[in-house]
Order: sequence, then C-alpha cells, then structure tokens
Amino acid sequence: MTKLFLKKHILIIIFWFVFGMAIWMQIQVDSGIYNAFLQTTVILISSSIFAHFLTDKLLPKALISKKMNHFLVEAGIVIILLSFIFSFVFAYIYIDAQTPLPPSFSGHLAALWKGFYLSIPASLLIIGTACGIRFYLEHGKIERDHILLQQAHLESQLKLLQDQINPHVIFNVLNHIHILMKTNTELASFLLLKFSDILRYQLYHCNKNQVMVSQEIQYLQDLVEVEKLRWGNELDVKATWDINNKKAFIAPLLLVPFIENAFKYVCRLPGHKGYIIISCKEEDNILSFYVENSYSNLTTYKKKDGAHGIGLQNVKKRLNLQYPDSHTLKIESDDDIYKVSLTLKLSQENDEQ
Repeated sequence: MTKLFLKKHILIIIFWFVFGMAIWMQIQVDSGIYNAFLQTTVILISSSIFAHFLTDKLLPKALISKKMNHFLVEAGIVIILLSFIFSFVFAYIYIDAQTPLPPSFSGHLAALWKGFYLSIPASLLIIGTACGIRFYLEHGKIERDHILLQQAHLESQLKLLQDQINPHVIFNVLNHIHILMKTNTELASFLLLKFSDILRYQLYHCNKNQVMVSQEIQYLQDLVEVEKLRWGNELDVKATWDINNKKAFIAPLLLVPFIENAFKYVCRLPGHKGYIIISCKEEDNILSFYVENSYSNLTTYKKKDGAHGIGLQNVKKRLNLQYPDSHTLKIESDDDIYKVSLTLKLSQENDEQ
C-alpha cells in the first residue's frame, strides 16, 4: 500500500519537499532558526491545504463537467486567500526582529498590503505548479481509461467480425455434405470427418486473439480439400503451402474470406473450365498469401452483396484493426482474372489477452 501511494504521489511529495527546503534556506539567512522553521511550517501547511483542496476537490470536478472557466475563477480566489495568509506570516512572524511593525493601524495595513502584493507571485507559482502536477496525473488516468475503453471496443469489433465469418463457413460445408449424401455416401463420410476437424478448430481455437500458423494453415487446407472434392472436374485447383516457421502466430480465420470468394465467384461459364490458384508462403516471419481465380462479369450472381460480399469487407476491417502498420493488401480484377495479394508480418508470441 505504501509503495503504491508513493508511486502515485511521488511528484507531489518531491514538489512540497523542494518547495519547503527552498523557503527555509531563504528565510533562515535573515531570521533565526526558530522563526525560519515556524514560517516555513505555516507556509507549507496553508499552501498544501489550499492547493490540495483545489486540485483534489475542484479540479477533478471541473475536468469531468468541463467547466474550466469556473475552475479558473475558483483558483483565482484561492490565490488571493493564500496571498493574504502569506502577508500575515511575513508581517507578524518577524523575518528581521530589528525592524518591528509600525505602531499605528495604518502602518499595519501598509505592511500587510505590501506583504500581500509581494506574495501574489509566490501563491500563483505554488497553485499553478500544484494544479499542473494534478492535471498531469488526471490526464494520465484519463488516457489510461481511454486506452482501456479503446481496447474493449477493439475486442468487441473483432469478435463481431469473427462471428460473422464462422456461420458462413459452417453453412457452406454442411451444404456440401448434404448434397453429397444423396450421390456419394463414401465421399460424404470423408467430408464429414473433414468438417469435424473444421468445426473443432473453430470451436476450440478461434475464440483466441491469435493461433499458431500451422493450425490456421491446416484449417485452410481442409477447407480447400472440401471445395476441391465438391467441384471435382469442374474446377482446376492448385494450392501450395510453404511455411517455414510453423510456430508463428496469426489472427484466426483471417484468410478464409479470400478462399471462400475464390470458390464462390470463380468463372464457370459453359465451355470454360474455371481455375483457382492459391499460394501461401512464410519466410523471415512474413506471410505472403496469393489467390487467383478465373472471373467473368457475365456471372449471374456477381457482386450481389457488394465487393464480393461482406466477408471481404470484414477481413479488410480486421486487417486495419489487428495489423494496422504491418500488412499490404492488393486486389485486382478485370473481365477474366481476379487476384488477391496479401503480405503480413506474423507475431512471434501469442498476444492473447
């Protein structure tokens, strides 16, 4: 508890210590040790009371309510009151016993006014410094709260985007199996095993912020295998996987929309055999992912939901959120070919929260 208190208030403790030592060293030159100690004590107590009332009570309320103009008025009143206290200290606790106060009332007022006038800069410096330190601490707290809020919002966004991907993948695979069960039960059984691996991966691994690249690639290979078996000779599919560092980490299901879109929008016009090329290579912790598929603007289902579906929009958002400065995405399309190129810097450690 003591360590936490000192860490939180270290700037305030240093400020009052340095301030007290500076006053005492200045006063004790012209006054005795007793007077110097007495004046320093009174000044420190009065200054700390007013300063902490202003910074601990009034400043936080002003920051929350955003009424800084009202706070400036309150700070001005505190400075005036503190200056009056200083003037009394300097007038009636003699710095120099050789020069007593004048006997008349008007002489007392003149001495007090002079002390008040000379005390304003010191009061302003004390209150300004105390408020500056407190504002710095409050600003740091606000920044930390803002970062935590941003992090919570980021995690919520990522979870929403990821959840939008999972049902789509599951639906496609189940639909494939349902069709094959009517024509080829043996193949349907094989695909059902593949689907169990896919579902197990999504249930037990994709709830993490990052997964091992080896796990993600195995999932993609299973997904591509299901699609290849489904389309058979209708499509020419070539996929290469070259991962050197299989212990690197990547965000789960990040590459799925590119593969899904390739199979969904590949050209299958009469007389044309569609093709899909998938290349995934990792070298020096940089993942290079490339997908190319035949494409035609004559396809009847093209761009029904805009830009190859919400999957592509989601993956762009995820890349911007999770890899803001460590990815490059390039998408090219014409009447014949659709290409996606992605380079991504992988993580060496799992940053799961």
